[in-house]
Amino acid sequence: MDFDALKTPQDDTVRDGAAFDTYLRSSELIDSDHPEIVAKAKKIAGTGSDRDKALRLYYAVRDGLRYDPYKTPMKREAYRASATLAAGHGYCVNKAGLMAAFCRASGIPARVGYADVRNHMTTRRLAELMGSDIFYYHGYTDVWLDGRWIKATPAFNKELTDRFGLKPLEWDAVSDSIYHPFDLGGRRHMEYLAYRGVFADIPFDEIRDAFRHYYPRLTQLQESMSRDGTVDGDFGAEGAAETKQGRQE
Repeated sequence: MDFDALKTPQDDTVRDGAAFDTYLRSSELIDSDHPEIVAKAKKIAGTGSDRDKALRLYYAVRDGLRYDPYKTPMKREAYRASATLAAGHGYCVNKAGLMAAFCRASGIPARVGYADVRNHMTTRRLAELMGSDIFYYHGYTDVWLDGRWIKATPAFNKELTDRFGLKPLEWDAVSDSIYHPFDLGGRRHMEYLAYRGVFADIPFDEIRDAFRHYYPRLTQLQESMSRDGTVDGDFGAEGAAETKQGRQE
């Protein structure tokens, strides 16, 4: 497959042809009708406007689930929103899926979108496993508020950004939340390179095949993991150690 051909000229290109009402319905991986998703979303979102509810959901997903790129097996069932909620951790793709599920369960239309980004602040071990500092199919959530789509990126929990010396990614549910180009020390952090379109459900097969192409070593490890398995490594500890070393240098 020519994965370069799947890049889109705009960030809002609807790749799967989904109709708007699809963004309120449960899907295979964004299983917003799952009892645990419904109950948790209701508890977190509370009352008030859609904006108020979306803000509470954003911070619950951002900080309530630990960002960890090592512990999500490359298996379809591991990418279900309900599975991510139960695991208590994820990375950008499945955390964005959970945010979308919470929004839909709260009556707020939501979809998932993807971009290729160059992450200048990854860890050495993750970069070695990936063979690259480009994160293909970085995931975010598109939330429909006040008649327009607004990006939310609830990936890095605040504890992790503190350890890495990064600015936590805030969101006001009015403007897009996308990663900062620089960290707190003025070093390059995140650079957006290309977009991959938006979808009503996580395009698992496409992402898996792209990862096999771009990250063969890491993906092979992830595909061999059991449901509760892990790739060796502590991402937070790695980042904290490298950040401390960088400051000393």
